[in-house]
Amino acid sequence: MLTKRVTVTVHASDPLSRAGLISHLRHQPSLDVLPERTEGERADGGRGEGERAGRERTERERTDRERVEGERDSPAVAVMLADRIDESTTAELRRLLRGRDQRVVLVAGELREPDLLSVVEYGVRAIIWRHQATEQRLLSAVHSAARGEGELPPDLVSRLLNQVGRLRRATAAGATGGGTAPLFGMAPREVDVLRLLSEGLDTRQISERLAYSERTVKNILHALMTRLQLTNRAHAVAYALREGYI
Repeated sequence: MLTKRVTVTVHASDPLSRAGLISHLRHQPSLDVLPERTEGERADGGRGEGERAGRERTERERTDRERVEGERDSPAVAVMLADRIDESTTAELRRLLRGRDQRVVLVAGELREPDLLSVVEYGVRAIIWRHQATEQRLLSAVHSAARGEGELPPDLVSRLLNQVGRLRRATAAGATGGGTAPLFGMAPREVDVLRLLSEGLDTRQISERLAYSERTVKNILHALMTRLQLTNRAHAVAYALREGYI
């Protein structure tokens, strides 16, 4: 267990869920809990209690946040609750992890196998099932994340290992013509193929441009879509654009 205090931000899509997480964490002496307001609350700006009172409350929250973040001894940990992994959840995960010295603990209601690999790839350090999220489990996960360690429920460890094994076998079977592709992310040649695909080129044109056989181009795309759980070529292009590869 860490001896240094850990700054924790709390994220959930509704106020009741956020309040529940805060109630589990706020009395822990090793944590400084800074609840993050929802988008609706940020847009509201305290309108219900008067604009002046809202501005004063916002200023107090900002001052407290800057004070605690300036004094923290270890990386901040974001605790995020999500009933399921959808587009808004993945966008929030990317926002939390982009360019910050911050680790994420995910409290999940459900996780499909593709979701599990996705959240691990995004950089989530620890996962807790929502129905198992006791104070002690949350505290343990937060400290594990702050130390840079991972923590998963036993059933998720088994699922993750099984899926990684399947993806490694699929990648090995589909990789041809000069090295294997990475388990996560995209290899340079995959990016090259998808960039040309996004420009409207077909398989034959891509093969001519890159000096690959048409079979190699098809194998590259098949291996990529299998590894990253992408449904078709349009999905692969959309993924590459969203993740900044092209």
